Amino acid sequence: MADQVHVQPWRRVGEKGVTDYRIFRIADEIYARPDGAGEFGFYVILSVDWVNVVPVTPEGKVVLIRQWRAGSDEVAIEVPGGMVDPGEDPQHSAARELEEETGYRCDTVVRTGRLRPNPAIQRNFLHTFVAIGARPDGPPHLEEREDIESFEATWDEVDAMIRSGAIDHALVINALQFAKQAIAEGVGR
Repeated sequence: MADQVHVQPWRRVGEKGVTDYRIFRIADEIYARPDGAGEFGFYVILSVDWVNVVPVTPEGKVVLIRQWRAGSDEVAIEVPGGMVDPGEDPQHSAARELEEETGYRCDTVVRTGRLRPNPAIQRNFLHTFVAIGARPDGPPHLEEREDIESFEATWDEVDAMIRSGAIDHALVINALQFAKQAIAEGVGR
């Protein structure tokens, strides 16, 4: 049965150290099994929370971005997003990232979800939003490490890009699906 839980949380009993890599830290933590059968080390990635925002124009098109990603060594199709600054509300981060990466502004930013990117090794959350009424309002304000191009697509084109693998970033696909569902439920009307 789904309501019978036998697995219990493990207790953190120590830490061997933390290494800082600018955008995240890696902790080497020690956990004790709740049944007393030993202590084990785990590496945990410590990062600030992230945001992904799906901008939708007044005409109903989705604003996507293309940018090169070092991890895949490819140009990826994604939605605007980034890190939540210390003390910043994720909704504000979403509006900020939209403007910085695309030059678009919007009428309304609505939360659509909160996900754990990979709970096996990470503690942070990804907050997803839809930006209703997105429209160009000036040039993007890119960081030195960013090279981004924005473009608009219909939802049918977005779906086709997901099916073909042109959009293959799992967190972006989640954000797109959450936004699509929120719009179908009447967000922004």
